[in-house]
Amino acid sequence: MKKADSAHPAPITVLVRQAEQATGSPAQQGFRQAILDVENLRERLRDLRAEQAEARRRYWQQVGPAATAVVAARHALYAPLEGALLLSYFSRLEEQQITAVILGNARNLEERFGEDEAAIIGKYAPAGHRSTAKSATSAAGNSASESDSRYVPDPTLPPHEQAAAAARARRKTKAQRQQDTAAQAAQADQKQLESNTKTIYRQLARTHHPDLERDPEKQADKTAQMQRITEAYEADDLYTLLQLLAESGPTDAAADDVLARYTRALLQQQIQLKQEMNELKYGPNGFITASGKKQELELRQLKRDLRAEAEYVQHIGRLVSEADGLRGVLRQLAAEGMDSI
Repeated sequence: MKKADSAHPAPITVLVRQAEQATGSPAQQGFRQAILDVENLRERLRDLRAEQAEARRRYWQQVGPAATAVVAARHALYAPLEGALLLSYFSRLEEQQITAVILGNARNLEERFGEDEAAIIGKYAPAGHRSTAKSATSAAGNSASESDSRYVPDPTLPPHEQAAAAARARRKTKAQRQQDTAAQAAQADQKQLESNTKTIYRQLARTHHPDLERDPEKQADKTAQMQRITEAYEADDLYTLLQLLAESGPTDAAADDVLARYTRALLQQQIQLKQEMNELKYGPNGFITASGKKQELELRQLKRDLRAEAEYVQHIGRLVSEADGLRGVLRQLAAEGMDSI
């Protein structure tokens, strides 16, 4: 006989959570998974937008004033340069140089800072390029009218960045417009699906209508379920109807087909959400959210470069305000093989 204190203790049982077995048809399971994936992507996109907004705020807090000073200094060059073209002081070659400086300044403002300089470029572009510019402007006007209807500036951005985003929207390539058209077609299909609540309602009514059930207990359950279905239908709540369809019991082939169609729409929505996340991370308007030492050094260098550029352009602006000073600037540019500041 063993002593009580020497007996082995009773084994300890640790509860282990088993993986829940998937219920419902493959179409129901696929739809539920697609819903979860879309909700997760949306949450990640919201977090990323918040991070990008904070990074953008810090970026413009540091760099914005210096960039604004450069833009103001370059805009100030137009008045003395255009005034010089009205004088009879300069030769034809020098007038061509002045025109090239005006055009180079306008393109610099457009490409680097997103300023809308179409009027200046259209006014001083060479005749051959002017017609091309006009046709491009008219074509861009048509595409811009299309893109402008789609593009809505973000009011939370600084005006300088809003202008840059608008300029990028106007400069969309043909391939990008085709991609946008394809995306719009996919969205139209999705909207068509989203508006079809009556089909989902009928599918659910065939399964849960209490009049089709003879068992009193099951009939009461189906009455409560049918009330939820009717309330969602009257509220035009497609999301709830689809959730009820995915959570309901065994479905027929027609219901599975409906869920499969909506699952494909959700997969397309996942692709669009991922593209939007990549655009935020790596696109032309993306901001790095890391705050490492390398980024701090890059920001400091960028601020120094912009301040130096603003001072240089302001210095040039003082020189070109007088005819002799402008002639000296033109000679220096020609000696350095440059046609713009």
